[in-house]
Amino acid sequence: MRILKWPPLQALTVLGLGWISHSHGMTDKTISLLRQDTRDLFYHGYSNYMKHAFPEDELRPISCKPQTRNREDPADIGLNDVLGNYSVTLVDSLSTLAILASGEESQDGHSPLGDFQAGVIALVNLYGDGGDAYLCGSKACGFDLDSKVQVFETNIRGVGGLLSAHLFAVGELPIRGYDPEVHEQRNGVVGIDWEGFVYNGQLLRLAHDLASRLLPAFDTATGIPYPRVNLRHGIPFYRDSEDGVCRLDGTSTDSREITENCAAGAGSLVLEFTTLSRLTGDMRFERLAKNAFWAVFQRRSAIGLIGNGIDSETGQWTLPPLAGIGAGVDSFFEYALKSSIMFSGLAEDEESPLSDTSDAFLQAWEQAHSAVKRHVHRITATEKYPYYGQADLVTGAPRYTWIDNLSAYYPGLLTLAGELDEAIEGHLLFAALWTRYGALPERWHAHNAYIDHHFKHWAGRPEFIESTYYLYQATKDDFYLHVGEMTLRDIRRRCWTRCGWADLGDVTTGEQRDRMESFFLGETAKYLYLLFDPDHPLNHLDASIVFTTEGHPLIIPSDYRSASTQSKPSKTTEPAAEGLILPAPTCPVHRRSAAFTGSSIVDRPDFFHAAAMAQLHVVPVEALRSSHLQPTSEHSAAITIEDIRSPTNYTYYPWTLPQSLVPSYGFSAPTRTQILSTLTFPNLNTGDLNGAKGIMNLGAIQKIVDGIVISSLSNLRLSMVQEPKSLILPNGDGLIIEVDMGQQYRVSGVANWALGKDEKVVLSAEAQDGVAPGDPNFKRVKDLEMLDLVTDFTQPALSNTDADKHEHLAGRTNAVEGNRTFEVHNALDSMFDQILALDPPVAPATPPQPILMRTLIPAILPTGPGAAPLPLTLDTADPLTLQLGQLPHTSIYFLDSTLCDHRLPFGIVRSHQILVIKRGGCSFSTKLANIPAFAASPEALHLVIVMSTPESKAPNEGLYGGHLGSGLIRPLLDEMQRTPAGVERRVGIAMVMVDGNDEHVAALRSAACVVAKLDDDGSIIEDAREALGTGLGVKRRYWFESMGVPIGNMIAL
Repeated sequence: MRILKWPPLQALTVLGLGWISHSHGMTDKTISLLRQDTRDLFYHGYSNYMKHAFPEDELRPISCKPQTRNREDPADIGLNDVLGNYSVTLVDSLSTLAILASGEESQDGHSPLGDFQAGVIALVNLYGDGGDAYLCGSKACGFDLDSKVQVFETNIRGVGGLLSAHLFAVGELPIRGYDPEVHEQRNGVVGIDWEGFVYNGQLLRLAHDLASRLLPAFDTATGIPYPRVNLRHGIPFYRDSEDGVCRLDGTSTDSREITENCAAGAGSLVLEFTTLSRLTGDMRFERLAKNAFWAVFQRRSAIGLIGNGIDSETGQWTLPPLAGIGAGVDSFFEYALKSSIMFSGLAEDEESPLSDTSDAFLQAWEQAHSAVKRHVHRITATEKYPYYGQADLVTGAPRYTWIDNLSAYYPGLLTLAGELDEAIEGHLLFAALWTRYGALPERWHAHNAYIDHHFKHWAGRPEFIESTYYLYQATKDDFYLHVGEMTLRDIRRRCWTRCGWADLGDVTTGEQRDRMESFFLGETAKYLYLLFDPDHPLNHLDASIVFTTEGHPLIIPSDYRSASTQSKPSKTTEPAAEGLILPAPTCPVHRRSAAFTGSSIVDRPDFFHAAAMAQLHVVPVEALRSSHLQPTSEHSAAITIEDIRSPTNYTYYPWTLPQSLVPSYGFSAPTRTQILSTLTFPNLNTGDLNGAKGIMNLGAIQKIVDGIVISSLSNLRLSMVQEPKSLILPNGDGLIIEVDMGQQYRVSGVANWALGKDEKVVLSAEAQDGVAPGDPNFKRVKDLEMLDLVTDFTQPALSNTDADKHEHLAGRTNAVEGNRTFEVHNALDSMFDQILALDPPVAPATPPQPILMRTLIPAILPTGPGAAPLPLTLDTADPLTLQLGQLPHTSIYFLDSTLCDHRLPFGIVRSHQILVIKRGGCSFSTKLANIPAFAASPEALHLVIVMSTPESKAPNEGLYGGHLGSGLIRPLLDEMQRTPAGVERRVGIAMVMVDGNDEHVAALRSAACVVAKLDDDGSIIEDAREALGTGLGVKRRYWFESMGVPIGNMIAL
C-alpha cells in the first residue's frame, strides 16, 4: 500500500497563521466558495422553474418545459401521486429560500428573502389566502383541484412546505436580519407588512385547507389511511370499487382500487399534522396522524420488525413480507424519533391516549432500532462490510442483499439518536458508493456489486447529503465537508442542463432524464447549503426543531409549550426491574483527531472495508472528474474551485479528499472473517430409492412459526455460522451489562432455506436416531445442569369447548435469549402446540373431571460434594412420550415448609417418591439432613424438589440473570449428605430446585397426593387426595455441538 507523507513544513506554518479555521484543513474561503456554489446550484434550478414551468408543478430541465400530471394515464402514479397541480416545486422551495436568506449578501443579483416573500405572494394570488375574505385565487379556491394524489407525498411536500414557510414568515424559525412585527395595517388588517403585502397567516390557512382535503383517506376501520385521495372529491374511487355493478361475465364496472399503503406512508404524518393542529387548534389532524402511526407500530411482527406494504382496510402486511430500513418504511423510523423530539416539553392533548407522549415515541424508536440492528443489519463473513439488507418480516431471515438509495437517510437518523459509531459505519459505505458511481444508484446489490437494469437511476435524492450534514454537525470532522464537496461537484458536473438540473437515468453512463423533482430544490440543495454554512442560525438553535422527511424545518412555538408539563406514563413503557440500574442514556462523544493528524474518520480501522465492498480498488482515476477553472455559461456550470485528483485510485474516498487528511501511518484492520460450517448427512434410509439418489424424504422438514422441525436427517444439509454468545446480566453494582459467554454455532440455513437469528431447529426423536454417538462433527450432549419436570396436574372443570383442549402450559420465567441450557424450555414453550398439531398425541376421548393438564417446569441441579446423581428410574425414559396421566411417579408429597427445624417422619420417605419443600431458613445440606435414612425401593423417596419462592430469594436474584440466564441460581451442597444422626449417607438423595412462582407452586400442589404443613410444635397436618392421573417425570435436556462448539439454536425434542 502506498504510504503518503504529511505536507511540508511551510503548509504547517500556514496553519499556524490562521488561514485554516478547522484543524483538519478546509479553509474558510473554500467553505465560502462551496456555499456560493450551492446557492448558485439552487438558483439555477429555481429561476428556470419560475421562468419555464411556474405555476405548474415541476420543471423539465432538458426540454425547458413544465412537467404536469399525466391526465391521459391516471395509472401513471410516478407522476400523478406527486404532482397535484398546486405548484409543488414552489411550495417545496420556500423553506430553502428562507434558509438562504440568512446567508451573506451576494453579488449574483438574487435576494433570497425577497424571493421568499414573492413566492408566498405568488401562491396567495394563485390559490387565495385560505380565508373568507379572499377565498379564491386566479387558479383555484384554495386547493379545490380535481387531482388524485398520494396522501403521503402531498403531506410532506405540500402541507409541510406551507407550514415551514409560515413559521419562517412569522419569525418562529430564524432568518438572520429578519425581525417581523405584527401591526394593524392601514386597511385594518393585522399582520406583517411586506412592502404593501400584509402577511397574516395565509400559508397556515392554505396548509389547513390542503390537509383537510386529505382527511377522507382516514375513513378506514384500521386507522391506517388509504394511500390516495382526490383533493376535490375525496375517496369515491374506494367507495365505487366496492359498489360497482356486476356484469354477466362476473366482472365489475369499477376495477378494485389498490388499498395498499406502506408503513412510511401511514406513519409519516405526525410532524406536519401535529404542527398544524397546535397552530390552528384543530386537533383532528394530530389525533388521526398519531392513531395511524400506532396502528402500524402495533402490527409489527413478533420479533419487532416493521414491514413495508400494509393494507389500509385489513391491516395485514402485504406480500412479500419484507422488512428493511429503505423504501416503504424509511420515514416511519424517522418520525418515531423526531416525534419524540418535537413533543418534548409540549403541552399534551388531554383527549389523546397515554401512548402519545414523547417517551412513548422514543421507546417506539428504540424498539424498532433494536429489531433492525438484530435482524436487518448484516455482519457476516460473506460481506466485507456491514450493511442493512432485506429480511423476512416474521422470522428475520435474510432475503435480499440489495441496498436502496433511500436507506442513506439512516446514518443521519442514528446521529440524532446518539448512535454515532453505527452512523459513521453506515455512512462510509454510501460515501464509497458515491465515489464509485458519481451518484447513488436506486438499488445496489452488496454481494456482487450488481445494479439491476431498472434501478440504475439517481433521482436527485437528498438522503445521503442529509446524513452527511448531520454527521458533520455531530463530529465537526472535515471528512464530511469533503464528502459534501464531492456530491456538489458531481451534481454540477453530471446533472447541469441549460434550464436546470436533470436527474440521472443511469449512474454508470451519465445518461440524463428530463425531470427535476421538487425535492432537489427543497432538500438536496438545502442540506448542502446548511453543511457549508456552519454559522447558520438553524445550526445553533437550541430548541425542539426537526426537519421533516421532505427537509422542511418545523417547530412548535414556545407559546404552545409548557415547561412544567409532566409526561404521562406510556402504555408501552415497561418499568425497569426493581433494584436494577440501566445505564444513563447519553450521546457518545466523537473521538476527535489531535491537531494536524488528519481525519479520525479516515483513520478508522474499517475505512478500507467499505472501499473493498464498493470495489473502489478497480475504479480507474477518471480525468473527466478533474477540470479547470471556468466561468458559468449557457453550455455548462461554473467551476470556481480547481478539482482535486484522488491521491490514490479512489480507495481513499471521497475523491475530493485532500492528501492532508490521509493518515501518514494509518492501519487497516483485517476484513471480518467468520467460521462457516456445513453439515451434510448421508442417506440413512438404505431401502429408499430416492434417498439413494440424494433426495430428502418427503415431509422431513416442517415449518412452524418459531423455526423448523426436522423429522429425518437423511440427505439433509445444515449451514452453520459461528458467532459470539453473550448474556445480559446485572453486575455487582446492579448495572445491566453484557457478559461474553464464548462462541457457539447457529444454524443459519436448512436445505438452502435461510433462517432468522431467533429461529430454532427442532430435531424430533426420530431424527435423533440418525445421530452417530461418536461423531465429533455432530454430537448430542446431555445437559448436566438443567432439566425439566414434566408434571401432570388437575385443574377445575372447564367449559365444553375448553375441555377438549389438552394444551401445553409452560412455566414462565425470566429467560435470556441465547442461553444454551435454558432456551430449550423457552423454545418448547412456544413450539409445543405447533408440533403437537403436526403429530397430535392420543388423548382420552372424554377428559376426566377435573381436567388433567401437563406442564414443563424448568429445574436446576445442585453442585458441590453433596450433589447426588439422579436415580436411573428418573434418568432413562422420556416422559413426553407417555400419554397424559401415565407419568411414572405418582406419589408426590407437597410439604409447605422449609424443613429446617424438624425431622421428616420415616413413613413419608418410605411411601412417597417425590418430596416438595420450600427454600430458605437454612442451607440445602441442612434440609437434606432432616430426611431420615431409608432403604431404596420403587415406592421410596427418589427426588427432593426445592421451590425457590420470591420471599426466599436474595435481592435481585434471578432478574435478567441467574444461572446462565435461567432465573435460577445453582444450589450448593457444600458437604457430603448426612442422615439426622450425622452419619454420611451411603446413597445420596437427588435434589433439584425450581422457580417457586405461582404457576409452578399451583401445578406441584395440584399434582401431589398429599399436601401437608407443619404446625408450631412440629406436628404435620396432612390433606390426602384421590389420585386422578397426576404424576411427575424428569425430562433430560440435550444440546448439540460440532467439534466441541455448541449449536445454540438446535433443540432436541
